[in-house]
Amino acid sequence: VLAPAIPGPPGPPGEPGLPATRNLVTTFRNVEGMLEKVHFVAEGTLIYLSETSEVFIRVRNGWRKLQLGELIPIPADSLPPPALSSHVGTKYCENLILAVSMRTLHLVALNLPLAGDMRADFQCFQQAQLAGLTSTYRAFLSSHLQDLATVVRKTDRYNLPIVNLKGETLFSNWESIFNGNGGQFNPHVPIYSFDGRNVMTDPSWPQKVIWHGSTANGIRLVSNYCEAWHTADIAVMGQASPLKTGKLLDQKAYSCSNQFIVLCIENSFISDAQGK
Repeated sequence: VLAPAIPGPPGPPGEPGLPATRNLVTTFRNVEGMLEKVHFVAEGTLIYLSETSEVFIRVRNGWRKLQLGELIPIPADSLPPPALSSHVGTKYCENLILAVSMRTLHLVALNLPLAGDMRADFQCFQQAQLAGLTSTYRAFLSSHLQDLATVVRKTDRYNLPIVNLKGETLFSNWESIFNGNGGQFNPHVPIYSFDGRNVMTDPSWPQKVIWHGSTANGIRLVSNYCEAWHTADIAVMGQASPLKTGKLLDQKAYSCSNQFIVLCIENSFISDAQGK
């Protein structure tokens, strides 16, 4: 009969393993695949969809789509880059997260021109939602309750660039629009509608003029804002700016029966509003 085996003393500790790395970007083929795995992806993870080249971030209750800037194409004669080490790859992903998180405020036009009787704030909100934009948008207009210059929150007026729908810079910040020069901007940078058309060239806006109802400093003009944007009466006047001047706040009065461009400005994020 053999005696039972007695365990020996524990051996020496082994070599330390490789440091763990976080996979900061996960790739899915399409939205359907992303939604199937929603409960397996940690909050804060970036998702890249290979079919559409879209980027999302996982948040507490689902996903939020990130707005990316202009595409920079790879030169046709460029060589493929060398393989990245895990350290370099992780650093690249961290830089990508920093880049997409840099905040800007988008200036976007409604999809059709409007006369002076408009529900502009509602239409800005509605069309932004239909376009898949998660931020809050307000009309680029002075109203009976608020001057145009104060539509954007005070904390965001000085440090966030104003860009078009494709991320191209129109103004260095919100406050620079109201420095008295009439909102001078580079006319070679397009202003796009929520459905992606250039209002400066698209025939859907035959009159290249934008409503604003304001002075050059963004203060409401109660005599020239179409009775607080409630009338399209031909005898009532509204302040507007022809885009050919290269200004958003040029001082011209037009009949409220005209159908002009209406702009919307991104003024806060949904997550900010929920945190208040």
